[in-house]
Amino acid sequence: MYINYVHNFLIMIKERTMKILTILEQIILASIITLEGDAYGVSIRKKARDLSGKSIMYGSLYNILDQLHRKGYVTRTKRKPILNESGHEKIFYKVTPSGMKALQEAQTIQNSIWDSLPAYTKKK
Repeated sequence: MYINYVHNFLIMIKERTMKILTILEQIILASIITLEGDAYGVSIRKKARDLSGKSIMYGSLYNILDQLHRKGYVTRTKRKPILNESGHEKIFYKVTPSGMKALQEAQTIQNSIWDSLPAYTKKK
């Protein structure tokens, strides 16, 4: 009986725990959204660099894409090269409604943080 109580309590805590996106996850989700259906590894990396000014290593990118997929924030679809394209099949990513919600929650948290800072820190 006690074990069931503890188990149910832990499940409740886990469900209530907020999953805060890292800045890098936010950049990658934003990149996928702005690519509008053309979001695969190379294009996501380029867009992330455009948005953030920082270059992301491919290993880090695919690790984060895998994490976002496991969390249910992105879907992935394999597609074979089109007639004029060369190379291997590509994996395309799309942000899910849960991913959009997580990104919006991250924005709300960041806005709250910035709004709470004294005025002099905002001017710099």
